[in-house]
Amino acid sequence: MNPIEATVAWLADPTNWTGPAGIPTRLVEHLALSGASLAIAMVVAIPIGIWIGHTGRFASFAINLSNLGRALPSLAVIGLVLPITAAIDPQLGFRVYPTLIAMIVLAIPPVLVNTREGIAGVDRDLVEAARAMGMREGQVVRRVELPLGVPAILVGLRSAAVQVVATATLGAIFGSGGLGRYLVEGIAQRDDGMTFGGVVLVASLALAVEGGFVLLQRLIRSPGVERMEGTKRAAAVA
Repeated sequence: MNPIEATVAWLADPTNWTGPAGIPTRLVEHLALSGASLAIAMVVAIPIGIWIGHTGRFASFAINLSNLGRALPSLAVIGLVLPITAAIDPQLGFRVYPTLIAMIVLAIPPVLVNTREGIAGVDRDLVEAARAMGMREGQVVRRVELPLGVPAILVGLRSAAVQVVATATLGAIFGSGGLGRYLVEGIAQRDDGMTFGGVVLVASLALAVEGGFVLLQRLIRSPGVERMEGTKRAAAVA
């Protein structure tokens, strides 16, 4: 049986869709870990990105720090924090927390950089006009910069989400749940169907996340941005 046939047979086997090690259970575990990582990264990175983009302070430092975070291999981050988290909590500190921390480190840079770019990229004339109307700095951020910066922020979130979903499989090496278990166990058991089935599931989930964010971007795209881009296109044609 070639790898393609083995993969199809494994995915079509009803026993792989039930029980604590079934595909739905592993999918929920994978989504829970990825979602928690992305949510924490958003809480950390978006406010900092908004502040840096609005004030212009520490922009170079933040970008350089983000680039450093991108350069750190996730597997190395897991290995570095594992002894610490395992000492604190022998159970979750070995199986969950190291992967969670590594995924947060992976997700923060694209969210932070794109949030900063989205806020800083807002037309300064609009910002100054808002200030001239008597808006305070917080109002300028909420009513002008943030609505216009949403598309760029969503690009960062989309990039972070896809990276996290694809990379969270590494946690299975240390006993974490999720779809990565199929890759680790498939390789250990020399089961091509399980191994490539896990690859197909992870790739499908990443594509689904990518498509979901693309759809979200289209649904919540600011009407103001549409009007501005239409004006620019008309001016370019003229």
